[in-house]
Amino acid sequence: MPSDRLTELGIRKSTCGPKQKKMTDGKGLFLLLHPNGSKYWRMKYQFSGKEKTLAFGVWPEVSLTEAREMRNESNCFSKTGKIPQVLRRARN
Repeated sequence: MPSDRLTELGIRKSTCGPKQKKMTDGKGLFLLLHPNGSKYWRMKYQFSGKEKTLAFGVWPEVSLTEAREMRNESNCFSKTGKIPQVLRRARN
């Protein structure tokens, strides 16, 4: 799957209908669009055979570049066998 498919311009112009919509960037990162106009960064990953979701924040407070950096950081931790959510909480 190709990564880094989203652009800032594409995100700015994106809209959502009456239901939630996902815009994928690759490697599990996606932008979740809500009908009220809000846009949330999320990342899907697998841990112990279960699918989990990690939240990175709201666009534009968290830019595309920052979301990609967090995704890459979280992927490194999940490959080592550590839970990204626990590490994220420890950082804050």
